[in-house]
Amino acid sequence: MAITLPDLPFKKNALAPHISEQTLDFHYGKHHNAYVTNINKLIEGTDLAGKDLESIIKSTAGNASKAGIFNNAAQVWNHTFYWNCIKPGGGGAPSGAIAGKIDSDLGGYDKFAEQFKNAGITQFGSGWAWLVSNKGKLEITKTLNADTPLAHGLKPLLTMDVWEHAYYLDYQNRRPDYLSAFIENLINWDFVNSQLA
Repeated sequence: MAITLPDLPFKKNALAPHISEQTLDFHYGKHHNAYVTNINKLIEGTDLAGKDLESIIKSTAGNASKAGIFNNAAQVWNHTFYWNCIKPGGGGAPSGAIAGKIDSDLGGYDKFAEQFKNAGITQFGSGWAWLVSNKGKLEITKTLNADTPLAHGLKPLLTMDVWEHAYYLDYQNRRPDYLSAFIENLINWDFVNSQLA
């Protein structure tokens, strides 16, 4: 079965003014779609054809000869996860189980927001900021390029895309402004809670 481009969980104009319809046209319609096309071409006729993304990622991670397959598979997975991490009218302090975990493991929402934003700011070049569960304890981490916590035995709960294509049309070089808008207005805490469960 081919890897497919999933539908967005919201309309393309639903995240404005924080993320514009134009950004989603490029980010989802061009970048995410290209990774889907590429991974299908790369695995066609191989023993990875018909496998799901997580299996492909885990079986190619750290293998230099399969870097192209890993990068495209991980980018399809990361982007699909990212779209689920955001919603119109999201952001701000969480409720539910994740709120208690953030208090106990990270010292509260304000500290989480500061550390999560800092992970995005300090990711040199392209990559991702993550909230993950490491054996049941919350941690904030970041990955370079297509890398993903899945390849390191961590459970992703939330991600923020810090590749320039995620924000440049709306924020130009003001990555910190995009990160603030993401945290304050877009995080889908219901989805994060569903991943924690």
